[in-house]
Amino acid sequence: MPLSNRLQLVSGDITVLEVDAIVTAANAALAGGGGVDGAVHRAAGPQLLAECRTLDGCPSGEARITAGYGLAARHVIHAVGPIYAGGIQGEAETLAGAYRSSLQLAAEHAVRTIAFPCISTGVYGYPQRQACQIAIDTVVAWLGGNALPEVVTFCCFGEPDTALYRQRLIELGVECG
Repeated sequence: MPLSNRLQLVSGDITVLEVDAIVTAANAALAGGGGVDGAVHRAAGPQLLAECRTLDGCPSGEARITAGYGLAARHVIHAVGPIYAGGIQGEAETLAGAYRSSLQLAAEHAVRTIAFPCISTGVYGYPQRQACQIAIDTVVAWLGGNALPEVVTFCCFGEPDTALYRQRLIELGVECG
């Protein structure tokens, strides 16, 4: 399947997407919080936090999977990105690791469709342009060698991030909706 058929770009609320799994930009305690993670926890309901408490957290650069509860998505993948410290503490590799770990969990759980938010760009302070490049390049590399997930959606909350993602996809010669 051509790469352009496997990638989508949307702007909006990730909690309402009808995909097999949504990824949330989680904190290491998997305790909900602000931004996209708070929205996911609110939309999924209290059972999500209850299940997260059984997982004993998650280190930065990794991900954990739970049920989706009140969401349209069957699963929530909790990806913990790095707190940006000027790029001198291996943040790029840690961020790429959060994406790879999420994709690995998706493949292991037969997730055909998955949606990613912008990870680490909110209160964690990762520069949006750099985070966008890492996200797209990591996902494109994964899709080149793996059948699952079949379709990856990048879900940006606002137009500035959507424009960055669109620009990077065009740079890579990928046309996507």
